[in-house]
Amino acid sequence: MSTLDAKIAALAAEYRPLAAELLAEAIRIPADHVDTDDPSCGLSNHEGPRLEYMKRRVIELGSVRRPEDVDFDEFGNLVWNVWDENDGIPMADKKVIYLDGHTDTVMALRGQWLEKIGGGIDAYNGLTDGENVDRGFLRRELGHLPPPDEFDNLLFGRGAADQLGGVIAEIVATKILLETCDLGSLKGCIVRAYATVAEEDNDGCGPMYLMGKILPTATADLVPDVVILTEGTGDAAKGALGIYRGQRGRMQIQVTVTGRSCHGSMPWEGLNPLEYGAAILVEAADRYHRAEGFKDHAFLGAGTRTASWAHLDSPSDCAVPDKFTFRFDRRLTVGETPASAVEAIAELPAVAKAREAGLQVEVVVPKYSEPTWRGYVPGNDQIYMGWETPEDHPAIQAAAATYRAVVAPHIP
Repeated sequence: MSTLDAKIAALAAEYRPLAAELLAEAIRIPADHVDTDDPSCGLSNHEGPRLEYMKRRVIELGSVRRPEDVDFDEFGNLVWNVWDENDGIPMADKKVIYLDGHTDTVMALRGQWLEKIGGGIDAYNGLTDGENVDRGFLRRELGHLPPPDEFDNLLFGRGAADQLGGVIAEIVATKILLETCDLGSLKGCIVRAYATVAEEDNDGCGPMYLMGKILPTATADLVPDVVILTEGTGDAAKGALGIYRGQRGRMQIQVTVTGRSCHGSMPWEGLNPLEYGAAILVEAADRYHRAEGFKDHAFLGAGTRTASWAHLDSPSDCAVPDKFTFRFDRRLTVGETPASAVEAIAELPAVAKAREAGLQVEVVVPKYSEPTWRGYVPGNDQIYMGWETPEDHPAIQAAAATYRAVVAPHIP
């Protein structure tokens, strides 16, 4: 282990309590708002209080040299930058490393946490009463719990794993980088750390904003040479920490079936979109379960499709509805395209049958138009392409070498 490796490992151990403190507070913050001014605090497009806290702590902890090195971009992402000002390498010639992690979570379901876990763990306040925790339930639900003597090492709450822990790691990492700068940790590189927003609702929208709005006209010191996603990589079988080098893509496919409403006592006068739409859902599910029209990939796995959301427009529950809208969550593997995934739904016999009966069937990719917490309207198609970085890529090899030097000696 080099002097730099040893220093990084020592500082990481020293700052572990700090990281736990930051993570616990980032998780807790919505509790100040969900019962008062914002029931959606902490969810996509409602990350403001959490981000304001993170910005303040980035400055206070010395994760940037100057307060002006951290700020919010137009989209609402928190961005901060560190580099070695004395390495003699022009900014345009430095390698650029992006760190990325999202700051929103899915709905907390706070009442269910208290009810099902036994009352000792709160979705925001974490472990409140260790004696009132149904550990058998947790083990069945999660598939794994550490031994009882390690239970106090756990930190609970909505976002602990997905994905606030990764953002806190960015804050601590940039602090350590600046504190080891004299040992060469930042020589020849710029680290741009992002705490992004609205990812749970609109996967990858923060990076998509950069790709679409910033990077096309950016100077060299803004264009990344490598991106490190700080998503959790724990595996119950393989261990607590890993290096991921790819994932499948995801898209939404929306189907709108429009019929003709009428009174439920005379259904022959109407065209029922719920019944015809249900037939489409059943047929789509059957084809998926028989793996018809889905590709497989040795590394990333097979493409998948599942019905994920529905809305019915109807004048009453004793009428033929007017419109039935539903969505498929479609995971794309190598060789699959958004166009082919949409076409697979549009060409289902159940779709043709509905149209032949006189109903309108529209199969589209929906756009995401909810404004971010800063008021920016993304307007992107809900398509999020997959990626794979080859195992022999220099970035993967560098990550593996660093892992072996800094992590492996401390994590079995």
